[in-house]
Amino acid sequence: MANEGSDTNTPATKRIDEPTGTEFVGHEWDGIEELDTPMPRWWLWTFYLTIVWGVIYMVLYPAWPLIEKGTEGVLGWTSRGQLAAEMDLADQARASVREQLARTPIEQITEDPDLLQKAVAGGSAAFKVNCVQCHGSGAAGSQTLGYPNLNDDDWLWGGDIGAIEYTLVHGIRQQGDDNTRFSAMPAYEGIFDDAQTDAMVAHVLSLSGKAQPNAVGADLYDVNCASCHAADGTGDRSIGAPNLADAIWLYGETPAQLRRQILAPRIGMMPKWEGRLDPVTIKMLAAYVHSLGGGEDFVEVSADYADALTVEADEQP
Repeated sequence: MANEGSDTNTPATKRIDEPTGTEFVGHEWDGIEELDTPMPRWWLWTFYLTIVWGVIYMVLYPAWPLIEKGTEGVLGWTSRGQLAAEMDLADQARASVREQLARTPIEQITEDPDLLQKAVAGGSAAFKVNCVQCHGSGAAGSQTLGYPNLNDDDWLWGGDIGAIEYTLVHGIRQQGDDNTRFSAMPAYEGIFDDAQTDAMVAHVLSLSGKAQPNAVGADLYDVNCASCHAADGTGDRSIGAPNLADAIWLYGETPAQLRRQILAPRIGMMPKWEGRLDPVTIKMLAAYVHSLGGGEDFVEVSADYADALTVEADEQP
């Protein structure tokens, strides 16, 4: 047996492998010898072609890094230049959509499926930047913090696309905006005793079928609450009074949570987006929120939505 690592194929002793007719290279390791088998022609030509392609690429495109900058290539192409061109095309496409949205009244956007789809896509992006901090990435809100769930069909101020846009523009309880949405519930701590508060909680729960009605709670409700929430508990959107009969709750539905809200009501604040976002982006946000599942058909009202709310409020008994 040959020694490990020996060279048995000196020029004077070249050997041929009889079964294949191939010359041995002369390298041997632990009894295993290597044949000098030539590479396949197709592999060899492929290798040559890659060399040719590499030379052509270095001439046409940026290839070699130098001290201050790389070679530019005779075509003048750069990945940054391509990105800039693609971004310009995207900006032009967006500009066209934004111009169309700017010309289209908010209530007519839902009548154009293609425009609505683009508005919803743009609104989804704007929502992720500006709204998820409170309403969550899925727009489900938070009962703990009192952030509304935008997926359900419960709306304090109206769920058509025009009402949603108005809320976005002027906010909720936004100081310094005379047209902001505003409502406030009085605190009944010190007015109701424990028994009266328990009776009121039970009556409110009974409005959505979650408790048995009771006469004491019904009487207290008629005197103190029906003027805003309506006798049947369905609320009043013109003044932002919640619907108490739909089993959808902003701050929670347990007796303890309702008791707290009756005695020491919590109220939230939403910033107005007028001045922060441009009108077209606000339109897109309104379209996106409207599309989440609880959006309602547009209600034809006055050209000035604030005037319409005032008229509705004046007409309440």
